[in-house]
Amino acid sequence: MTEVRNLVKRYGNHCAVDQLSFTVESGQLFGFLGPNGTGRC
Repeated sequence: MTEVRNLVKRYGNHCAVDQLSFTVESGQLFGFLGPNGTGRC
């Protein structure tokens, strides 16, 4: 299991992620898809 709590990511003055929390159970796949279609995992 992976657990993330209150993740914050800033690029200079731009806040890309603010207080993100989630849990991913063992065996699950996950990824992030941004508004311009770029994915991060």
